Amino acid sequence: AVPNIVHVMMPYAYELALPGESDHDFGLRAAKAVEDAILEAGADKVAAFIGEPVMGAGGVKIPPLSYWPEVQRICRKYDVLLMLDEVITGYGRTGEWFAAQTFGVEPDTITTAKALTSGYQPLSALLVGDRISATLVEKGGEFYHGYTYSGHPVACAVALKNLEIIEREGLVERVRNDTGPYFAQVLQERIAGHNLVGEVRSIGLMGAIEIVKDKATKERYLPSGSAAVVVRDHAIAQGMMLRATGDTMILSPPLIWTRETVDMACDRIARAFDLAEADLRKR
Repeated sequence: AVPNIVHVMMPYAYELALPGESDHDFGLRAAKAVEDAILEAGADKVAAFIGEPVMGAGGVKIPPLSYWPEVQRICRKYDVLLMLDEVITGYGRTGEWFAAQTFGVEPDTITTAKALTSGYQPLSALLVGDRISATLVEKGGEFYHGYTYSGHPVACAVALKNLEIIEREGLVERVRNDTGPYFAQVLQERIAGHNLVGEVRSIGLMGAIEIVKDKATKERYLPSGSAAVVVRDHAIAQGMMLRATGDTMILSPPLIWTRETVDMACDRIARAFDLAEADLRKR
């Protein structure tokens, strides 16, 4: 463990919600874990709460809508900074420019990268709110932010053109109003009912498929993560790149996907699950 870093429970309802607990109530309970951790450490000793709006590489764990507003309320109550990692969710992934907008919160900082240039050049950006910038100016006389390796002109030129294209082609609006909802619909219609699938979930163009041995009990295949590797390998053989994270298959497709691409992808995913089921039932 990293010294002075305290972890709290994930807002991961599929595994952590209590029987009969609503998404709303679970979100509030998960947020209370943040408050409990602040109080245990002492509010005067907690600098910030840092989190991904949607945990990405950890399994596309999508929090209930009640979670982030409550976390924001708690952070403001105890004067704790709220810092969001939007390296994955930023620049349109959730159907808004930033997931902070999707969840209705105003963080103190947002860390971004990846989609800032669509990966064509390495570049990251830290977005800083007025609360922090005003304090830096007040206490230090200036907001110092120019460093030796910052703001490379080639990377910045690529970022500007990339953002221009996203705006011009209306990709954020497309994800919000068209491909994102369609992606969710097709996952439910074509994948959710499969024998190996415990849950599908998505937000914008991010998705996850939980793999189970028993849908009713949520029992997993052993050893942990082994079934996901079988699904992944069949998917790749079908021409569909899926990532296996534990017992979850995760997707974060390009924002240029159309409905036709969604259909093709889900057809290949369904085929991969059929083939994987045949292999897993032999065990």
